[in-house]
Amino acid sequence: MRSSLVTKGLDRATHRSLFYSTGLEPRYLDKPLVGVVNSFNELMPGHMHLNSLAQSIKLGVAEAGGTPLEFPCIGVCDGIATGHQGMRMPMVSREMIADSIYLMALAHGLDALVLLTNCDKITPGMLMAAGRLDLPCVVVSGGPMDPGVFQGRKVCYTDLIEAEGLVERGLMTREELSEFEQAANVGPGACSLMGTANCMNIMTEALGMTLPDGALIPATWGTRLALAKRAGRQVLELLKKNIKPTDIMTRAAFENALAVDMAIGGSTNTALHLPAIAREVDVDLDPSIFTEVARRTPHLTLLKPAGRFFPRDLFEAGGVPALMEELNQNGLLHGDCLTVTGESQAHNIKGRKIENTEVINPVASPLSPRGGLDFLYGNLAPEGSVVKSAAVSPSMMTHQGPARVFEREEPALEAIFGGKINPGDVVVIRYEGPKGGPGMREQLLPTSAIIGMGLGESVALVTDGRFSGATQGACVGHVTPEAYLGGPLALVKEGDQILIDIPAGRLELLVDEAELNQRKKSWKPPAHTELKSGSLLDRYRRMVGSAIKGAVLG
Repeated sequence: MRSSLVTKGLDRATHRSLFYSTGLEPRYLDKPLVGVVNSFNELMPGHMHLNSLAQSIKLGVAEAGGTPLEFPCIGVCDGIATGHQGMRMPMVSREMIADSIYLMALAHGLDALVLLTNCDKITPGMLMAAGRLDLPCVVVSGGPMDPGVFQGRKVCYTDLIEAEGLVERGLMTREELSEFEQAANVGPGACSLMGTANCMNIMTEALGMTLPDGALIPATWGTRLALAKRAGRQVLELLKKNIKPTDIMTRAAFENALAVDMAIGGSTNTALHLPAIAREVDVDLDPSIFTEVARRTPHLTLLKPAGRFFPRDLFEAGGVPALMEELNQNGLLHGDCLTVTGESQAHNIKGRKIENTEVINPVASPLSPRGGLDFLYGNLAPEGSVVKSAAVSPSMMTHQGPARVFEREEPALEAIFGGKINPGDVVVIRYEGPKGGPGMREQLLPTSAIIGMGLGESVALVTDGRFSGATQGACVGHVTPEAYLGGPLALVKEGDQILIDIPAGRLELLVDEAELNQRKKSWKPPAHTELKSGSLLDRYRRMVGSAIKGAVLG
């Protein structure tokens, strides 16, 4: 065991003594040391209940003969960070989460880990750490939040954002909005929609890194406590069998995750996180594989905000195992992939069936014959861009209009709410990429404002930033090369015609090449005068790579 580095031998007397000072007895140091990484904090509703899950995990570890040792990791609530400079931090936090877990596990000679997560960047950060360490690991998520109820209908976070536009248009009073605020998010758990949090937890289950149903058991159910305890026991089984993340997160497993991603119409953020996780286990997820899997995988379920169902509905309709079994029975999954159960995916999902075909469509009658994410290329995005096509109305799948150009999110949001954006426009928000932000802020508020102002079927948005999983509409993100590096997005002028053709996979700036070359000669990158040299964001800006390759640090 790796823990013998800190527990065995004559020259480890001081190490053992330090462990004893924490309350451990000598017999506990003869057992495997299992780190329980708890991302609880009081700023994140998705994580408010994780302490009770951590206790269940530790009980499971102890029951199986291990010594559980809990330590924390940070977590940012994207919902609270959005719409201001705080949104620079979530992508940075993903790297810090991975680094801090790697640091703690190596520093203390841990044998295995149980990673307790729930929200947007915490889950991929933990999976990155798991791959980097390659110790036996099981991931446990906190599960989805229950829907709220307002004026007799089920609601969630994204409904509330869109309601802000209704107030601006005089269709809802401020008093009603105040009532809505208190009803939309009702307790612990990941926001009740197909946002990045629930999407990444589903990806974790599809990769095989969590126990079956680990993604979608509701946060408030006792069943989730029982699952956490089982996970604590199971990590000792993985240690005995020497099953590690590199045995589980194989190329085939990532193809499974992509297939599930396409079937659920997942967040565009998966195009950032899956390549970053894959890199840690030496798997290259080129953007072409997203397109390839999308072409062969139908879109089977549509949750909020693009649809009317909630994550709990998906769980009650059979959950991730039923959806995966439907894909597997139709030859769209690698069933032989190993999982943290010690069994194959096919074994885990065998016999699971769709319980409600309104929520999970069969492959024979899909919502769409191809998956819910698309990559677009063209002279505006030579290296690629991404769109959640599952959340785009049919009328906007092809759109051409004049560019309305904004250098940051804030003036764009002001213009949308101020009634200055017209039907047919293409809102361009640039210098929000990984380097240009820095931090690649998500543009949830502008996209939701477009919907709330009644422009969802007539206005598109193009950015080198990213989107929340809660985004809907014709929103194209991750445009690369980003504007800060002199990509074509930096050359767009007010009124230029932009063509978005999702079926053809095209994103084009309809300006003569000679004119673009002339504009390029006079372009200069913006100075980050507000960034102190050597600060966290300054270091991130200098080190971060392209969004199309996962925005990883190099």
